[in-house]
Amino acid sequence: MDTAQALTKNEEERARRVKRAQLKVLNTKQAEEGKSLDSSLKRHTALIKRIRQSIGLDNRDQILKDVETLTLEKYIDEIAGAVPEGIIRCKLEKDVWSATEVISALHRRFPVKFTPALVTALGAALVPSPRAALAAMAPEQREKEEAARVIRQRPVLRVCSELALVGVIRQTPGRSGGEWIMKVLRDLLSNDPSLSSLPLLTTFLKSYSRPFLGLTPPAASKQISASSEPGTLSSQTTEHENAFPTLGTEEEELVEKDIQDRFKKMCEGYFDSVAKKLVMEHKRLQEQDRRNHEAYIRSGEIFEDRQQAYEKMTKNYEKLLASCQTLSELLYLPLPSLPTSSQNTNSIQIGANSGSMLFDDNDDLTLSASGGKWEDEEERRFFEDIQDLREVVPKSILGVEEGNEETKEDVVDEEKKKVEEEEVRKLEEELAGLNVSGGDGGAMNGHRQEVDNEDDDNDDGDGADTPVPSTPKETSRPSTPTMAPQGPSQLLTVLLVRLPDCTNRSLIDQAAVEFAFLNSKAARKRLVKFLTQVPKNRTDLLPHYSRLVATLNKYMPDIGSELVAALDEEFRYLQRKKNVVKEFAEIRLRNITFLSNLTKFRVVPPHLILHMFKVCLDDFSGTNVDNLALLLEGCGRFLLRNEETKQRFGTMASSLELMKRKQSLQHFDQRQILMLENAYYQANPPERAPRQEKERTPIELFVRHLIYDVLAKKSIDKVLKLLRKLDWDDPSVIRILHKVFTKPYKLRYSNVALLAMLTYDLQRYHPDFAIAVVDQVLEDVRRGLEQNVYSANQRRVATMKYLGELYIYRLISSGLVFDTLWSLVTFGHPKGHPLPQFPCPVDMPDDFFRVRLVCVLLDTCGMCFDRGSQKKKLDNFLVFFQYYILCKEPIPMDAEFMVTDSLEAIRPKTSLVKTLEEAAAAVDEMYASAAQTTGPTLEEDSGEDSGDEGERPDNNEDEEDEDAEAPDSPIGDRGPSPEPTIVVMSAQENMGPSEEADAEFAKELAKLVTDTSAESRKVDRRTAQALWESAVLPPGVRKRRDDEENAEGSITGPGIMSFTMLTKRGNKQQARQLAIPAESALAVQTRSAQMQDKVEQQHLKRLVLDYEQREEAEELKGIRFRKRLVHLIDHRLPRSS
Repeated sequence: MDTAQALTKNEEERARRVKRAQLKVLNTKQAEEGKSLDSSLKRHTALIKRIRQSIGLDNRDQILKDVETLTLEKYIDEIAGAVPEGIIRCKLEKDVWSATEVISALHRRFPVKFTPALVTALGAALVPSPRAALAAMAPEQREKEEAARVIRQRPVLRVCSELALVGVIRQTPGRSGGEWIMKVLRDLLSNDPSLSSLPLLTTFLKSYSRPFLGLTPPAASKQISASSEPGTLSSQTTEHENAFPTLGTEEEELVEKDIQDRFKKMCEGYFDSVAKKLVMEHKRLQEQDRRNHEAYIRSGEIFEDRQQAYEKMTKNYEKLLASCQTLSELLYLPLPSLPTSSQNTNSIQIGANSGSMLFDDNDDLTLSASGGKWEDEEERRFFEDIQDLREVVPKSILGVEEGNEETKEDVVDEEKKKVEEEEVRKLEEELAGLNVSGGDGGAMNGHRQEVDNEDDDNDDGDGADTPVPSTPKETSRPSTPTMAPQGPSQLLTVLLVRLPDCTNRSLIDQAAVEFAFLNSKAARKRLVKFLTQVPKNRTDLLPHYSRLVATLNKYMPDIGSELVAALDEEFRYLQRKKNVVKEFAEIRLRNITFLSNLTKFRVVPPHLILHMFKVCLDDFSGTNVDNLALLLEGCGRFLLRNEETKQRFGTMASSLELMKRKQSLQHFDQRQILMLENAYYQANPPERAPRQEKERTPIELFVRHLIYDVLAKKSIDKVLKLLRKLDWDDPSVIRILHKVFTKPYKLRYSNVALLAMLTYDLQRYHPDFAIAVVDQVLEDVRRGLEQNVYSANQRRVATMKYLGELYIYRLISSGLVFDTLWSLVTFGHPKGHPLPQFPCPVDMPDDFFRVRLVCVLLDTCGMCFDRGSQKKKLDNFLVFFQYYILCKEPIPMDAEFMVTDSLEAIRPKTSLVKTLEEAAAAVDEMYASAAQTTGPTLEEDSGEDSGDEGERPDNNEDEEDEDAEAPDSPIGDRGPSPEPTIVVMSAQENMGPSEEADAEFAKELAKLVTDTSAESRKVDRRTAQALWESAVLPPGVRKRRDDEENAEGSITGPGIMSFTMLTKRGNKQQARQLAIPAESALAVQTRSAQMQDKVEQQHLKRLVLDYEQREEAEELKGIRFRKRLVHLIDHRLPRSS
């Protein structure tokens, strides 16, 4: 079968070679121009537009026709620029060949003008993305840009390959274009560490491996062995060349033999590099898997960012593996052998013997009980998971020689260890000689201080500014490769400007990689100088800069040594200037923080940081108190628990005790005492016992798994079946189920309704269990009202939601719901009546949590109370609920929105009261109406309630069945719930109309309205006035009605209003007395109209009386004026006379 497929492929390849050879011969001849060619602008513009759209099979015939009939001489440059745009849309093989034919036609007509311009344009379309532009992009944007570039260049590369085979593209005259294609691919594949151009090579080899590389598929029985080496492909393929008929002689090949050999070696070399990268990524993935396993053992879970990084690494590895497999199949080379992990059990799953070798002795167990050297997993990953530059940067750039690398590192490590041990030995002797008690300690400290001062005077006699550390001696390093002329100084400047924005691990790691490519002695000096000049207010950058130094320090040790020397020099200078407190406070903070972070990255030698501890302890006063606290907070925990330094720093615990003793002997302010206490307990926290995990039986774990994990809308039937299969006769199983079903707050809030549905389904088979669940839920509601603990609020919300869902599924009656609602607004208040701004111990005026509970219950089951007596009960409660809200302090915005939404959902037309007076009046009116209205009997109320509930969905049982089961349930053991007082009256005292009277009244009223409306359309205004006067009761009838009302006043109850209805049969009017309930709409409207008429009458009466009084006052005023005038005249007349 494989042989037949190979033969078919050879036949197809032979047909393609013949077709290409014919077109190549045709392209060697120049096309003959016709006698008359069209030069219209319109047709030329249409042709260029059509070429830009596509030069595939769809437009091929029309474009070829236009090429033969148009002049085109003035538009050669535009056509050459439009061809690459049209090639991008050629996805299929037939489209690629059509584009080749179109370009060949243009080449035959204009070989001098068109072809060079086209080759230049195609070469520009196949260049890789500039490195500087990619470096400035974010990783996600860079990946998208590279993917878009590959999509654009894939069809262009295929068309260029065809043009090289048919003689349009040539490197030199007389030679094929294979050299040009090889150069383009070499440029794309080189300097591509991310292998983003690998799909282009795969596309090229799928279609052109035979003409450009001379590859033929080997025989199935003679496959190349896995032990074959890359680079021996040509010798192995020649051994099997007789397995299939040759496609042609060497003279008939479209690409020269030497070009094929060089092309083949280039592809084999690239495959070799890809295979090495695959093996490296495979090892990295296994290492990351091992780290995840260790992290899972330590913390019991895999953190989200670690899991995302692992998934991303796995995705990239799978993508690389697929590409490598494709290359292996196309080049007929074996895949590299991937090393398998020696510890197969160390996966992300929990191992059998995990954690058995974590600690070796009691000291380790003690330290582990009080916490590790890292506060959390995130901090551990930041300081320990440092990338290795060798994985992403070539070794030649890093200056690593594989042969001498390990020996050099071993020598350096041994020398460092010797120096550190000598320094530590001296410091331990000095620490052992410290004496705190008595005046000797003070004298010793004073003597040391004098010695230090003398040294300080010698070092800095004039008190100059901070000295610049001297340039360290140049270490012997291999010569770094010379950079390409792309402006490394400018690139380094851009990198240093961008460093303050690198505030996460990925950005700072990318910056380290970019600096590695710019590595030089001058660049390292600039970096060290930049790191020593961090702004004083940007201490948040110091951990990230420390990570940058730690990443580079492995291959560029002079960066770490120079930076540590500069920080040590700055620390010594600050010790000399310790009397300057405020001015250097931020500089001290920056210095200590930088040194602490570098210590945790193992860049600062341990003996150096211990010397700083000693200096601060010798002069334990002033700024050294702050310095010591900062050192302890920064790296004390790390040094005390690090495997490499805990033995070496065995005296550190005694140093901490020494610090405590000195603190007790000296007088510090409250700030310094607090700083020292925090630093001490952060570095050496007190021992604490590990938290004991609760042990659960397998059956409990299974039930919890079903309810908390499996329960969903689609799986509720499955969960029900599994729960029914449990042993319901076992009391322990019943107890487990009862515990799970009575704690709805442990579920997702959206699954509370499913838990209620599950309880309803179990009620059919285990009614006692459902009753016990309901009883416990009601007890939890009551307990929440009595205790009112803030930490239980979330549980109370879920329990209230659960209670409403239980009513939806008919596990409780509406009476229990209304009891709960009234309890929420009255419990704890004096006599069950809230008072404005009255402090209640369990329901303070500023506590609106009960309002939230009421809204939750109304949102859950309030829509069911929309008819019958339940509607009236809910309306009464809503009136009191608004009064309850206004009795508290002004309601917050969120609670107000919740109340508004709840009321709009169940009573959209209800208008909210605004003031407490209106709410109190509404409550008084509600109480008065309830007192006046004759209450229904218990039998009628229960029947009406059950009738309303029977209309809800999921109703398969009658209320009578529930009433029958109630005496046997545990609910009967509870005390009776507080219910409103119900007045039961006899049927004789109810003077309201009977059902027959109501029906007859409605019939007569409808007839009267119909007759009146018909007559009103027939008569004019004068006739209508006559009809109105005739409709008024005659005086005799009116007097008789008043007498009857006075006589029957004792019979008619206060809740009854008497109406007189006029009927007319022929020309005779008849009056009939009707007793209407006072709460009916007709009576209420009539009473309102009467009161309004009375108010208007009183208003008119007042206006009339006021008018009469004003008239009388005006008359009296006029009389007085006339009298005064007469009096004045009488007095003047005698004088004149």
